[in-house]
Amino acid sequence: MLRNTLNGWGAVSIALHWTIAALILFEFGLGWVAAEWPLSPAKLDLMVWHKSFGILALALVLLRLLWRLANVIPRLPATTPRWQQRAAHGSHLLLYLLQLAVPLSGWVINSAANFPFQVFWWFRLPAIAPPGDTLSHLAKLGHLYLFWALAAVLLLHIAAALDHHVRARDEVLIQMLPLLRRTP
Repeated sequence: MLRNTLNGWGAVSIALHWTIAALILFEFGLGWVAAEWPLSPAKLDLMVWHKSFGILALALVLLRLLWRLANVIPRLPATTPRWQQRAAHGSHLLLYLLQLAVPLSGWVINSAANFPFQVFWWFRLPAIAPPGDTLSHLAKLGHLYLFWALAAVLLLHIAAALDHHVRARDEVLIQMLPLLRRTP
């Protein structure tokens, strides 16, 4: 089943969820390695890979948002307290905002540095900000803080999914696992 139902996530939502999750985890590591690598041609290549996968993540998050708007959102179990339902909606909104803000701030860094950038060496991205050292510095700080905020919200998201599975013993986590889920 490709589309979501009120009882569960469809295959497209699940595929986008796990692809973006893997990409974010990969980007965390790649960004860290690229930042720590000594200045060299290898570092420049690592940065191109990091930026390229960041733009890919941005595109997939936008696609996921469009898919989410075109589909129903599965209901949380009836036993989920109201405050948890509100927290779930708020944290999902925050996750989407951060998944957009992190790569956009990276794009601003690149634009403010006035450094031409080709995604995977295939096509050039236009600048989305004017060149400037102050903006570049602020964007770098913002990118770092947004990264840590995304990491914190992702940990909260994972903890909540595990809580649903272990403590509440409901289907919330199972519905997002492609090999274990029941057909909605």
